[in-house]
Amino acid sequence: MPATELGVVGVLGGMGPLATIDFMRKMLQATPAAIDQEHVPVVVSSIPQVPDRTEAFRGEGVSPLAAMVASGKRLADAGAELVVMPCNTAHLWFDELQHALGLPMLHLVDAAIEDAVAAVGPNARIGLLATDATLASGLYVNRPAAVQWLLPTAREMLESVMPGIAAVKAGELQRGAERLLVVAQALQQRGAQALVLGCTEIPLVVDAGNAPLPLIDATAALARRAVQWSLHR
Repeated sequence: MPATELGVVGVLGGMGPLATIDFMRKMLQATPAAIDQEHVPVVVSSIPQVPDRTEAFRGEGVSPLAAMVASGKRLADAGAELVVMPCNTAHLWFDELQHALGLPMLHLVDAAIEDAVAAVGPNARIGLLATDATLASGLYVNRPAAVQWLLPTAREMLESVMPGIAAVKAGELQRGAERLLVVAQALQQRGAQALVLGCTEIPLVVDAGNAPLPLIDATAALARRAVQWSLHR
C-alpha cells in the first residue's frame, strides 16, 4: 500500500518510557513490510512526566488527564489520525481523553480481552497481572467478557506484583521478573489456563520463555490493532 494511503498512528507514551519502546517494537513486528516505505507512519509523544496513574486513582496524587490531553494534542498537531496509549491504568481516563482530543482511539483492554477469548475460548479461567489500580477499578473485570478472571491476592499484590512492576520501571529487570513470575506460578496453580499481562511493564520481563502458562500480551494486542487500522482504515 502506498505510504500516502496509510493511516498515521499517534502513540501517547512515556507511561513508562521502556514500555513505549516495547510497543513500537511490537508494531514493527506486526507490520507486513518488506521495505521502509511499507511501514506504518507513527508519531510519538513520550512524556514520562505524566503524573502517576495509580497514585491518582488512590487519591494520593494529581490526575494525569491534563498532561495526557496535552500530550495527545501534540500528536494531533503532528498529524496523528488515531491515538493509542500503551498504558493499561491510563485507560481509566480513556473516555475523557478521547472526548478532549476528538480523535478515534483504540482501547488496550478491549484488545487484550479479545485476544484472551480467541486464545483459550469462552468461559476460560484467565489470570490477570496488573497494577492495583487496574484491578481495584475493575478496568478488566467489569468489561463485558466471557471469561472467569483469577486475580492475585492482596498479599501477592503488595509483596510481589507492585514491587515487580516498580523494579521494571527502575531498570531492575531481573528482580522484576522474579517477583512477577512467582505470582504467575501461583495463578496457574489456582487454575488459570492463561495469563493476561495487563500492565505494559510486565511483558518486558515475563514472556513465553519464562512463563509457566500461555500469555496474552496486552501491549502486542494493541500494537497489532494499530497496524491493522493503519493498513485498512
